[in-house]
Amino acid sequence: MKKIGLLSDTHSCWDEKYRKYFEDCDEIWHAGDIGTLDVTDKLSEIAPVRAVFGNIDSHDIRREFSETLRFKCEDVDVLMKHIGGYPGRYDPSVRGMLFVRPPKLFISGHSHLLKVMYDKTLGCLHINPGAAGKYGFHKVRTLVRFVIDGDQIRDLEVIELGDKKTSVYT
Repeated sequence: MKKIGLLSDTHSCWDEKYRKYFEDCDEIWHAGDIGTLDVTDKLSEIAPVRAVFGNIDSHDIRREFSETLRFKCEDVDVLMKHIGGYPGRYDPSVRGMLFVRPPKLFISGHSHLLKVMYDKTLGCLHINPGAAGKYGFHKVRTLVRFVIDGDQIRDLEVIELGDKKTSVYT
């Protein structure tokens, strides 16, 4: 069993609340638009990090992380890509990967919109954790936590970090 902390679109923003909410996680996954390696360095002090780069990420982040990441967590096949869309509106850059060999869990970011949707056609759960940073049109910053136990994805929690304009950052 693994407890996963998931975030996206930090855009260089570090908030000590990430530590608070992810301190009991076995792994932390970042779905892109990291902004600076300082963010993933601090996350890795909490737990091992898996991440993909996003469209705003610089060359140093692109050297460290790939555009697409496919891996197994417990018995769950996971595919992560920053720009990926969602069921019924997948981005063309990922559509082939999804339909040729559907994962059990597909994670994307980019939209700054929190979405958790099940794709009945692919038998795949899609999660976009929204945006954890303060840059963008979203009003509330969000994180997601969940458990992967064997082939089951369960105990999903949405964590609201507060209004991006009034939140305190360190």
